[in-house]
Amino acid sequence: MVLLEFSMYPLDRGESLSSYVAPSLDIIDKSGLDYQCHAMGTTIEGEYDQVMDVVRRCFQRMAEDCNRIECIIKLDYRRGQSGRLRAKVAGVEAKLGRPVKK
Repeated sequence: MVLLEFSMYPLDRGESLSSYVAPSLDIIDKSGLDYQCHAMGTTIEGEYDQVMDVVRRCFQRMAEDCNRIECIIKLDYRRGQSGRLRAKVAGVEAKLGRPVKK
């Protein structure tokens, strides 16, 4: 299982990009994989091929409307571990003794 965090956005569409990013969230949501969207990107949990396929589909969709796209990807692999999308945050909260702002 991997956690894949990525941020993908067009470089040729001005300052407000949410209308170009929204279709990616639709693809991610419909993938059935567990994910968390945040202000600067999205983290997806799944098997390597599953998460890479989601990124590929997001890229292909954005390329329909945009001529220049930037994508930043971070990948965290841990053999035999799942449920880490929330467990990693829960571990930090347990050590703090309080919830973190979400």
